[in-house]
Amino acid sequence: MVAGSLQNPALAAKIDNHEQARPQLALERTDLVFEELVEGGLTRYVAVWQSDIPELVGPVRSIRPMDPDIVAPFGGIIAYSGGQQQFIDMMEATEVVNAAFDTDDTGLFARADERQAPHDVILQASELVDRNSTLPPPPQQFSYAATAQGSSAAVDGVPVSAIDSTFSASRWPSWTWDAASAAFLRSQEGAPDLDSTGAQLRATNVVVLRVAIDDRFPDVPQTTMIGSGEAWVASGGKSLHAVWSKADQTAPIRLVDDFGVAVRLAAGNTWIELVPADRGSVVLVP
Repeated sequence: MVAGSLQNPALAAKIDNHEQARPQLALERTDLVFEELVEGGLTRYVAVWQSDIPELVGPVRSIRPMDPDIVAPFGGIIAYSGGQQQFIDMMEATEVVNAAFDTDDTGLFARADERQAPHDVILQASELVDRNSTLPPPPQQFSYAATAQGSSAAVDGVPVSAIDSTFSASRWPSWTWDAASAAFLRSQEGAPDLDSTGAQLRATNVVVLRVAIDDRFPDVPQTTMIGSGEAWVASGGKSLHAVWSKADQTAPIRLVDDFGVAVRLAAGNTWIELVPADRGSVVLVP
């Protein structure tokens, strides 16, 4: 976390992960990123900024039915570019402030000339947060160790050189431990996943949750966020088997190890892979 900025409200945004949306703006400055399955076997992100609010983020895309359950625990703001009305209604029913491209008449969103629609909607993130500066900061979502060496994975886990996950035949992100930078480096479909500066995206913590997929909405898979399942938590070049649970929409995700003890993450950014239990896979490479 960046000193002096912890009073910001959380800003969550639906960020595109189509090939034409890459490189995205400001993913390297997130506190948390959730990767979720959407239609066509593709994935999108719910990216959350709080300690470091960028001037611009994007490309911003539409809301999905699992997003209210992901975002509600943070409070603050959610930014998106529209969506099916039933999903918008679900998002607006939360206590989170909604900022939507389709209904914005204040100039917060714009289309970038150098990008192709619909992968071109850019949000003035810092301006949006400034306009909502009276919102409270989010409650703490996870347990953290005082040092990276004290994280649960580093203390009790086993060495892991790579974490390979498969969402579908079209999306298989992976993370490789890089001891030199003390971070996991991200790839997608076998190629380095780069940020807007040309550097490879990285994470201090990689959390993989095996999740159920609800197919009640035609052609739109809904990740089931309220419930529990198997998890792996990786920090400091090690991985720890865990169990995740989430009691209700506004409750944070709880992580405990196989003995029921709360899992402590390392201080730093975290990517959370919501890998389908029925159609995806997770491989931890020693």
